[in-house]
Amino acid sequence: MAIYALGEKAPKIHPDAYVHPGATVIGDVEIGKHSTVWPSTVIRGDYGSILIGDETSIQDGSVIHATAGLVTRVGSRCVVGHLAHLEGCTVEDDVLIGSGSVVLHRVVVEHYSIVGANSVVTNDTRVPSFSMALGVPARIIADRVREGSFSIIVSNYVENGQRYKKELRRLD
Repeated sequence: MAIYALGEKAPKIHPDAYVHPGATVIGDVEIGKHSTVWPSTVIRGDYGSILIGDETSIQDGSVIHATAGLVTRVGSRCVVGHLAHLEGCTVEDDVLIGSGSVVLHRVVVEHYSIVGANSVVTNDTRVPSFSMALGVPARIIADRVREGSFSIIVSNYVENGQRYKKELRRLD
């Protein structure tokens, strides 16, 4: 795995989490229990802290960064789709961030919400609970998400992370 300390800041990764060998985790980063970080993901806590809760999946090619003044928080039981970019934002528990989406500074995505694939959620936006944020720039559609809408995806990625911890082996 490409896990690096930067100065005095070293990642804290729960022993039950899974970080793929092809992912990069740098600096002031915490990753919770049963969370998964997939190939080509970069989680770079050089300017600020990045906190990822339990049972959260950060999928292939995603980039998570922070700024000197803005912590990036991703709650528990979240799914961050392939190629997403999160920076200086707060993603509460039980949120789905669609593939290719961008969530920027001071955005708050409240629990049981979805950011649609390829959407851009611009600075200072609040996505209320049970809402969807869709488009470029994202517009909010209220009361469209039900509690538990993607809980099966969360549990599938927890199971897949445990499978990879046991069975993944390099062949060259």
